[in-house]
Amino acid sequence: SPPVLTVLRSPRMDLSHVPAAREKGWYLALMAPNTKGPNYAWLDPSRLYCHPQALQDCVADLLQPFQGDPIDLVAGIDAMGFILGAAVAATLRKGFLAIRKAGHLCVETLSEPYTDYSGREKVMEVRTDTVSPGLRVLLVDQWVETGGTMRAAIRLVERLGGVVAGRKGAPQGAPVGATVGAEPPARPAGVAAVCMEDSEGARWIRERYKCAHCVPPRLQPRFDRHQ
Repeated sequence: SPPVLTVLRSPRMDLSHVPAAREKGWYLALMAPNTKGPNYAWLDPSRLYCHPQALQDCVADLLQPFQGDPIDLVAGIDAMGFILGAAVAATLRKGFLAIRKAGHLCVETLSEPYTDYSGREKVMEVRTDTVSPGLRVLLVDQWVETGGTMRAAIRLVERLGGVVAGRKGAPQGAPVGATVGAEPPARPAGVAAVCMEDSEGARWIRERYKCAHCVPPRLQPRFDRHQ
């Protein structure tokens, strides 16, 4: 098959065209490359959301690893995670929680500082009246590059549950200071994104949480190199 970013050069998208063989990630070829220079991200993934079959298949691929898993709520990260997260929530017939950049919510919030992929220091926040102890949350964002943004979202969910989840496969002990018989803590049901790059931060997330993304192994090195 042709290199993914060669296909991306098409100036217009045919919304009715669907390839005969829809392999995992076929829709990645619909993403648009940067045409404005170094002050912008190297790629615009949101173009694939315009194609109806591409959006459906992207969501289906993200949810495949979580088939049969208990998920109570989907949370999307400001801002592009709102689009994909809402689509995932609608597919699951679950509610959607917006994790916002600080300063936009007019209700009581919990905040968490973080460093984004560009190295800028920021703060995100979440309302405190939705995530209760024991709630299983699927966290969704468009892209995980350095992992700083997603890790901050994970911390917010776990702070609302009063515990930091352990590594995947490790026994989940009671949090320090927990009362015997207390409700179980909230922890992410998993993490989903169109792409998770092979960065130190993304590897930290993969080691500890069930993750889903859309990039086939043969293309992962190119996405890691932003090619």
